[in-house]
Amino acid sequence: MELGPYLMLATLEGSVTAAVLALTAVGLSLVFGVMRVVNIAHGEFFMLGAVIAYVLTRAISGHPAVGFAVALVVAPVLVGVLAVVADMTILKRLDYDPERTIVATIGLLYIIQQLTLMSYGPDARPVEAPFNTRLALPWFEWGENGLAMYWPWGLSTTSYKLAVIGAAVVLLCGIWAMMARTRIGLVMRATQADRDMAQAFGIPVEKVYAMVFGIGAGLAAMAAVLIVPIQQAHYLMGADPLLLSFIVVIIGGLGSLPGTVVAAILIGLSDGIISVFFSPTLAKILATLLVGLVLVFRPQGLFGTRGV
Repeated sequence: MELGPYLMLATLEGSVTAAVLALTAVGLSLVFGVMRVVNIAHGEFFMLGAVIAYVLTRAISGHPAVGFAVALVVAPVLVGVLAVVADMTILKRLDYDPERTIVATIGLLYIIQQLTLMSYGPDARPVEAPFNTRLALPWFEWGENGLAMYWPWGLSTTSYKLAVIGAAVVLLCGIWAMMARTRIGLVMRATQADRDMAQAFGIPVEKVYAMVFGIGAGLAAMAAVLIVPIQQAHYLMGADPLLLSFIVVIIGGLGSLPGTVVAAILIGLSDGIISVFFSPTLAKILATLLVGLVLVFRPQGLFGTRGV
């Protein structure tokens, strides 16, 4: 097979990674942008979403799509509620102090991880996709009679992977619409701009913080539910999403949602292409190197501002 078809396949795989990474990283960026809290436990909220999806799909009999649809709604809500409780019982008592909240969320990370290990177990477990039709992919090349389409052997993807990309695009557009077009988004942006001034105008800042923390965790859980039929639910699966989310947020600019999405696409596509042609380890090395270059030459990130 020529290089072109392989590159298209790698790009599709990278697009799936980018879609899930964008959802996860936007949740992390939203929390930092509004609350100025670096949530080290963000990856564990991702992991909880996958584990809850596994439990729900196993508990609900019938067609796999039924259990998966329930998990797609219930898992983000449960994880979001847990995050709200954590905010009200831990972060609020620390007055959202940046240094102390980092230590607190590290502790929350280990609590969630070990409780999941004790209840769920150490095994990685698969979740059946609601649909998973294998789709052959066409390729075009110039021949004696001009441009012709043919079907290279082995060049294919699945309908579910394409659905993951589409679902992520819809959800990201929804987040943008919420932030830009709704009263909730206006309140969140006002709190982000000036906490004291927002409080003086009667905005319940602590309730806004709890809501934002819950939305950020819910987005991570949603991303996990989408990706768990492709991967497997495991109590240690939160480490990679957390690392990649931090890489994306640093490159895009802390608190910048457009920058986060662009950086997620960049990192996701490069991870998919480099992993196919070289190795996943090289992809992580290059991503980390890119973070170093951004921190040296543009510390505020590609889309951030020096005031952030």
